[in-house]
Amino acid sequence: MNMMRHLKVPNSDVEGAFTKLKENNWLASNMLIFASENGKNRLIPLNNDAPEMPNNLLKYREVNCKGKIDNRVNPNWLNHLKKTIDNEIIEKYDELWPASHEFIGDMMIVRIDEEIIQFSSKIAKAKLDAHPKLRLILSDQGVFGELRIRELIPIGVRNNNQIILENIPLELCKTKVIVKESGREIICDPSIAYFSSKLQTERQETLYFAKKLKKILGRPINICDPFCGVGPAVSSLLNEPNLTHNILASDLNPEAVNILFENLSKWDKRKYPESSGNIDWMYPNRLVGVADATVVAKNKNYIGKWDLLMINLPHKTLELLPYLLPLIDNNSPSLIRGRIIIEESKIEYTNKILHEILPDLLPGSKSLSLKIKRDYSAKLRLCSFEAWLA
Repeated sequence: MNMMRHLKVPNSDVEGAFTKLKENNWLASNMLIFASENGKNRLIPLNNDAPEMPNNLLKYREVNCKGKIDNRVNPNWLNHLKKTIDNEIIEKYDELWPASHEFIGDMMIVRIDEEIIQFSSKIAKAKLDAHPKLRLILSDQGVFGELRIRELIPIGVRNNNQIILENIPLELCKTKVIVKESGREIICDPSIAYFSSKLQTERQETLYFAKKLKKILGRPINICDPFCGVGPAVSSLLNEPNLTHNILASDLNPEAVNILFENLSKWDKRKYPESSGNIDWMYPNRLVGVADATVVAKNKNYIGKWDLLMINLPHKTLELLPYLLPLIDNNSPSLIRGRIIIEESKIEYTNKILHEILPDLLPGSKSLSLKIKRDYSAKLRLCSFEAWLA
C-alpha cells in the first residue's frame, strides 16, 4: 500500500476528530483507522481534499505512513440497496436517498423523505447490511413539543443473525443505550430525551473554551447548563481534572433528568435520586433537577453565580438570552456559549442583535460573530457563538 496522509489523534479524542473530519468530507474512503506503534494514538486516513492543517484540528499532527485498506463489509449502503431496488428507481430518486444518518450506540437514526417512505424497509435492510454491528434502525419523524422529543419509528432490527423489517417485537426496540464519548460513558434514550452524537465536536469546543476561562480566572469555574438534557456537555467538563467547581444542571424534561441522575451517579461516584425532582442542591457543588430556565434565572439564590453559561436551545436562544443574563457572575470575566438556527442571509443582522443584548465584551477577546456549523435545512443554518464578557 502507498504512503498516505493520516491525522495522529490521542485515543481519547478520536470520536471528536473523526466526526469533524467526516462532517467536512476529509476522510479517505475504504481505509481503516488503526493504532499507532505505542498504542496511545489512532491514525485517521485523510483524502486529497483535506487541507494540510484542518480547521479546529490544528493541535493534532499529520504523519505519512502506509494506509490500511478496509476489507470489511462494504460500508456504502447504496450498494446494498441496489441489490433490492431496480436501477431505474434508484436513479429516479437519486437525490432523495438519505445520505446522512446519526449513530447513537448500536442504533442508527435516519430521516427518510416522504416521496421514498415506501422503501423504508429496504433502506433499513441496506443500512443493517452495510453496518454489521448495528442493532436497530429508527426513522426520524422530526422533533416535536416544548421538550424537543424526537418521534422515532423502528423500521429494522437485527436479532442475533436475523434481520426483522415488519411486525418488529417491542422488546427488540429498546432505545436506552450507552454512548462512549471522550473517554466517558453517557446513558441516553433519544426517544424520551433529546440527544445528538453529532454535537460531540461542539462539546469538545466548549471544553476548550472552559479551560481557557479557567486559566483567565485562575480557579475552577462555576458552570450553568439550564438545558442540560441527559448531561453530555456536563460530562466532558467533569471529565477534565480540576476544571469545575459548582455545577447547575437542569432541564424541563423530567425523563431527561431521570437519566441525568443515572449519569451523575456514575460520573461523580455519588448517589443521586432514582427519579427526577425539582431543582435543588444535591451536594454542596451540585445544583440539579427539573426546572424552567427562565424561572431559575429569577431565583435570587441562583443568579450572579456562574462563570460559564451554556444555551443549547437553538430555536429559542435569541428569545431566552436576555432572561438568562442575570445568572452570569459579572464580577469577573465570564463566557456564554450558545447555538442559534438562522437563515444565512440574516446572520449579520443577528450578530448586531447579539451585541445589543449582551453587556460589554471582554477587552482583547475575539469579536462576537455566529459561525456556521452545518446546514439545518435548505434555508436555515445551525450556528454557534461564544461571548466573552467583561
